Amino acid sequence: MQKFNLKLKNAPKDAPQVLCSVNSSLNKDESLSVKNKVLELNSPDVDQSQHTVKPLKLFVYVISKTGKPLMPCSSAKAKRMLKKGAAHVIKRSPFTIQLDFDCEEKVQEVTLGIDSGAKNIGFSAVSTKKEIISGTVILDDKMKSRLNTRKMYRRSKRNRLWYRKPRWKNRVSSKKKGWLPPSVLRKYQTHLTLIDKIKKLLPVTEVIVEIGNFDIQKIKNPNISGKEYQEGDLLDYNNKKSYIFSRENYKCQLCGKSVIGEKTQLHHIIPRPVGTDKADNLVLLHKKCHKKLHKQNLGKKLKRNKQYKEATFMNMIKNRFQKDLDCKIVFGYETFTKRNELGIEKTHVNDAFVISGGDKQIRTIPFEIIQKHKNNRCLQKNRKGFKPSIRKQRYAIQPKDLVKIEGKLFVVKGVFNYGKWVRLIDKAGKTINKAINKIEWAFHNKTLTWETAIIYLSSKGKSLFI
Repeated sequence: MQKFNLKLKNAPKDAPQVLCSVNSSLNKDESLSVKNKVLELNSPDVDQSQHTVKPLKLFVYVISKTGKPLMPCSSAKAKRMLKKGAAHVIKRSPFTIQLDFDCEEKVQEVTLGIDSGAKNIGFSAVSTKKEIISGTVILDDKMKSRLNTRKMYRRSKRNRLWYRKPRWKNRVSSKKKGWLPPSVLRKYQTHLTLIDKIKKLLPVTEVIVEIGNFDIQKIKNPNISGKEYQEGDLLDYNNKKSYIFSRENYKCQLCGKSVIGEKTQLHHIIPRPVGTDKADNLVLLHKKCHKKLHKQNLGKKLKRNKQYKEATFMNMIKNRFQKDLDCKIVFGYETFTKRNELGIEKTHVNDAFVISGGDKQIRTIPFEIIQKHKNNRCLQKNRKGFKPSIRKQRYAIQPKDLVKIEGKLFVVKGVFNYGKWVRLIDKAGKTINKAINKIEWAFHNKTLTWETAIIYLSSKGKSLFI
């Protein structure tokens, strides 16, 4: 029979009794417990419930000598192959190696699930036993503001070129079949780019995409039916202004007093050109209250109407995935039901895991992918002998790049002083400035910047971000 001669310091006081142990604390009937500590007792009778917090695995992705994606391997195995010279690194993030020898190129079936969205994209690829890759793409959502900036520069340039013929009537793109607005098109293309990148890392055999089908009028009015769909908000009103007067009950939204007999003003809740001229984005104010609102910055006091940009985006792209990818389509209610059956919380990664057919597979550490703007606008020229106020060329070092200076790694925040200096962020999050000629080594991140989120699995099955 097993006997212990050492008195353990971290023995739990509510553990089952171990026979013939000299540890007196094990035989006490106490209600206290030591949490999150590793036990030194090597006995099957001891309660092993403390061994529940374990780190999830992160894989190394493998490409064959011929360029075909293979099944990923562990970091230990990849390290051994790199030391032997049997492979070499081709990508830092996500860490990918390529074999330098011929292999059989046998792979398993891998299913990729995509949780599509207007602001975030969730993805997860699973095999029969484990989840191989997962993560969330955070879209920058700045296309609208960039188009407005381009519009401003172009108008300024055309004012200087008086001889140029007007080109504002050549809206040919709007006549093309299947045309999408630039902001919607960029988000949709990011979905396709992400799927293409994952296919280059893994032998994906099937792609499953979740799409949404939103009835915006039903969201506004749950009781709508029949011909009411053809009767908009402005029905029986002379114009938009009369509808807003009736909706606001002839009262100023800022002060709450009647506007009858007073000078009024319609105010954009989301200012132009970001917002729209729709009635949902307009409120009724006294002219005095309107001036007061802008002077004292009281816009937060106004009731912000709900916007449906995300729902509109999903309605526009829902029929394009199957045409462009030849993939399987699922709907949100199916994901909702399966996720509840598995008892996992709602996140973009978990939704993608369920979409891909995930059930009891071993989970992996998810990536966080941040979308960045790759190029800067450069239109201004040095025409009259003065230095331009904006940059006129694309610098080699861009934000989110990884650089090495004096043996230390930094993340680039930006470049200034006409490309002579670079602003960096160290591991502690501090910002420092260095001359660009001091850079010893640089890793250039592309449009999608891959970062890793460290996750541990708790005893209750919930994910804890650390």
